Amino acid sequence: MSNDLYGPVANVAEQAGWEAPPPRKGFFTDTSICIGCKACEVACKEWNQVPEDGLNWLGSSYDNTGALGASTWRHVAFIEQSKPLPGQEPGFEGAPTGPSATDALNRSVDEAQQGNLAMLGTDSGQVSLGMPATRLPGADSTSRTEFRWLMASDVCKHCTHAACLDVCPTGSLFRTEFGTVVVQEDICNGCGYCVPACPFGVIDRRIEEHGVKNAGIAQKCTLCYDRLQADMTPACAKACPTESIQFGDLDELRDRAQKRVEQLHANGVTNARLYLEDKTDGIGGAGAFFLLLDEPETYGFPPDPVVTTRDLPSMWRRAGLAAAALLAGAVASFLGGRA
Repeated sequence: MSNDLYGPVANVAEQAGWEAPPPRKGFFTDTSICIGCKACEVACKEWNQVPEDGLNWLGSSYDNTGALGASTWRHVAFIEQSKPLPGQEPGFEGAPTGPSATDALNRSVDEAQQGNLAMLGTDSGQVSLGMPATRLPGADSTSRTEFRWLMASDVCKHCTHAACLDVCPTGSLFRTEFGTVVVQEDICNGCGYCVPACPFGVIDRRIEEHGVKNAGIAQKCTLCYDRLQADMTPACAKACPTESIQFGDLDELRDRAQKRVEQLHANGVTNARLYLEDKTDGIGGAGAFFLLLDEPETYGFPPDPVVTTRDLPSMWRRAGLAAAALLAGAVASFLGGRA
């Protein structure tokens, strides 16, 4: 059994020592049909008993979790852009935004409210529940512009070359028979070496507060390893109402994803591209890859991720050569001094 740190791998489960493993499993997340419902986040927390990690509004988005972490194994990002979605007809562009639209809303609410009050035999004075019909200085009643939401459900990538696994000193992180990477909570010592090793900032240690279970232990998505062992679909994919999160054999998912990109390109969505499906990239391809509608950086992804342990062999060789040179110099100095 070998443990290559870089380049394509024919079968990661066999490399990890599993005999006759099943086909590698994974996720294909099609962000073009994500509606941001966060059902995946809720299902993940419920099934895996992941504690609540923040219900505070961030002030910059409708997203209330912000990023992946020890208590956020699935995270739905909301990215607002001031441009329309390619391949679609303009929707609200040029629509009224001033008092005319607000006045109409107020009138309809007032009429309904008066009818309800009359039925009750009470005072039918006008009650406005709409926004105040006032124009802001310089406002234009036809100034609405197009925008779009990019929504994407992020998760651990279950990399072919997983740096978190490579640097773990206790063997807590291991490769399953399905090719996924899982943390064994009873073995993890909370050293945190895996945290900076991950090129995506996925794994983290759970904060010790309010008696939280497994505080201080590294945590991340397991791709519902317990459900896979029972031949069940991971909770997030099972709960996704639009099938934005698709689960299955990784090779089959890659073929399906390529056809989806071709379909979007034919429909005019020329920015659609796949991310992390390439077996020759810096992590050897991922077990969870994505269809994006913009550059990876827009979603907070590194554009060209590389496994952080790639250069370890050459670093150790250089360190060994340096140590040997120092030793040879010391020996020569000692022998020269005696002469």
